[in-house]
Amino acid sequence: RVVSDTVRLCSGVGLALCRRLLEEDGRIHLCIACRNTQKNEDTRDLILASHPAAQVSTVEVDLGNMASVLRVARELRCRFQRLDFVYLNAGIMPNPHVNFKALWHGLLTGKVLHMLTTAEGIMTQTDRLNGDGLQEVFTTNLFGHFMLVRQLEPLLCSNEKPVRLIWTSSSNARESAFSLSDFQHAKGQESYSSSKYATDLTSVVLNRKFNKQGLYSSVVCPGLVMSNMTYRILPVFLWKLLMPIMWLIRFFAKTYTLTPYNGAEAHVWLFKQKPEYLDPLVKYHSCTSGLGKSYVEPRKMEVDEEIAEKFYQKLLELEKQTLERYSDLLD
Repeated sequence: RVVSDTVRLCSGVGLALCRRLLEEDGRIHLCIACRNTQKNEDTRDLILASHPAAQVSTVEVDLGNMASVLRVARELRCRFQRLDFVYLNAGIMPNPHVNFKALWHGLLTGKVLHMLTTAEGIMTQTDRLNGDGLQEVFTTNLFGHFMLVRQLEPLLCSNEKPVRLIWTSSSNARESAFSLSDFQHAKGQESYSSSKYATDLTSVVLNRKFNKQGLYSSVVCPGLVMSNMTYRILPVFLWKLLMPIMWLIRFFAKTYTLTPYNGAEAHVWLFKQKPEYLDPLVKYHSCTSGLGKSYVEPRKMEVDEEIAEKFYQKLLELEKQTLERYSDLLD
């Protein structure tokens, strides 16, 4: 089996997932995708250090660059006849800011635990346009993945046996941060939350349109993981001071998975499930008990299926514009 795992950095949930998948089945062929050659080589070396007999190949792709996405899709179509699992895990949160005033207000109103587990009201980002004229967070976190999936349909849609898409979403995915009229979130300051809610919407529609062709889509939340992305939110020395408090919070907030290994729990759990028995409207959360035991908790997603369909049509329109611009990269 070939598992495509889109890993943005040589650390975090992506790397932990690769190692854990090989622990489940050492016969799989992992194809990892990173933004540049050095990250690909570093990630491959780290995987082989713990699993020297593993079959690991690489491709280079920047999910925030449409030309790069189209090139890697063409390469994958040439190299593989089918993909069994595609883990869509790349993500960015540029220029994150913590609203300490809102955090203090949450402390006074008793909402601080909810805010700390979802980042609702306390996390903002400053987004920007990329080289394609698209919002960078929207493109990297969702649209680049969507384009890749659409370009790989010949490898994914088969009635022989189910093929899986597994998206990394977030507990920070909120309808209140998403607007159909501004689905790229050009006017707001919660681009990460918007892109993750858009991910949930996309997965719902993909199931409706492709389950009969053997393609199934699921979304997971890794919880709060200490990774390169997390460390950009606050200075490293502050995180070191906060870590004892975070371990304590985990007794009350089960989504504080903290380690990449724990954060990959839901990804690995889905690897072992039969997709036809899963609820397409459920998000699977990686959770960890106060004593460090990892488990998966299914939670119903609060998605408007009518809005999901309308959003999907907007994605198709944007896809059409993109393909017209890069027609020279198509077969």
